[in-house]
Amino acid sequence: MDKFDRIFALHKILSSRKTPVSLQDIGVKLECSRATVNRIIRNLRDQLGAPVEYDRERNGYYYDRQQQPLFELPGLWLNTSELFALMVSQKLLTDLQPGLLQEHLKPLRDRITAILHHQHAGHPQIDQRVRILQHAARGTDLEAFRKVATALLDRRRIRILYRSRGSDELTERVVSPQRLIYYRDNWYLDSWCHLRKDLRSFSLDRMSPRDLLDKPAREISETELNNYYAAAYGIFSGTADQTAVLRFNADAARWVADEQWHPDQQGKILTDGCYELRIPYGNPTELIMDILKYGPDVEVLAPLELRSLIRQRLQETMGIYREQDIPS
Repeated sequence: MDKFDRIFALHKILSSRKTPVSLQDIGVKLECSRATVNRIIRNLRDQLGAPVEYDRERNGYYYDRQQQPLFELPGLWLNTSELFALMVSQKLLTDLQPGLLQEHLKPLRDRITAILHHQHAGHPQIDQRVRILQHAARGTDLEAFRKVATALLDRRRIRILYRSRGSDELTERVVSPQRLIYYRDNWYLDSWCHLRKDLRSFSLDRMSPRDLLDKPAREISETELNNYYAAAYGIFSGTADQTAVLRFNADAARWVADEQWHPDQQGKILTDGCYELRIPYGNPTELIMDILKYGPDVEVLAPLELRSLIRQRLQETMGIYREQDIPS
């Protein structure tokens, strides 16, 4: 531990104890000498104003709660490990969507770097040591994200223009934002749509926010949101009224057995080493894409409708790669 970590650790010890703690016990917990413990106690009491008192009868130190009932370290007080973790979190957020919150997070990053330097903890080299690799991410407009986030957190309705990816239809809507979702490297907004009078999920890259309205957002309970959005498979909402039964061969089983495709999935290893996975779903669009990724390593056992859709997609794919197109 360095000096700052020991001050933080001593504060936690004294805050959690109702009886005095001996100098020897503090030294063991802080992993330092008697002289260092005395120095840390003086720093905590004299420089930071902690109500540290010494009980001669019980030969220990304690916080005087009559003098100061609830003492907390001033400002943002984190130990070195927590500061490193905070920097990694900031790096993750920055890399997930470059530029999205950069100007807001830079002051925090600079402050943390300065604290680490002051603590002689060295530069963590987060940029070189942590990488985020995204696949098929679509760009998000910074100003659009700000407007949506403001409406969401201020609990206000927002007027948007939305171009549907499926029909390419452009519509103007007023929505009550409920949750921002980062799913498969892209941002979505779960909302109550006042045009359709129902819950909808909007992709931010297809949205043009126009006006923040003064009317309060319609509130939907967490239970209702989870029932609507979390029950189905993937980003598609609605009731999960079917269950897919998939069998993966032994090679794929080593990977799939550790994956979560759905919160309510059920899986088991079969006697031949294969893996059976049962997944609730409604709209099969995303499920079909995920199944096709495994090619011959997976078979759809049920329902027959899903099995037929997979067969159809595979036949269409084979139609593109005709045998005469393959060089001999």
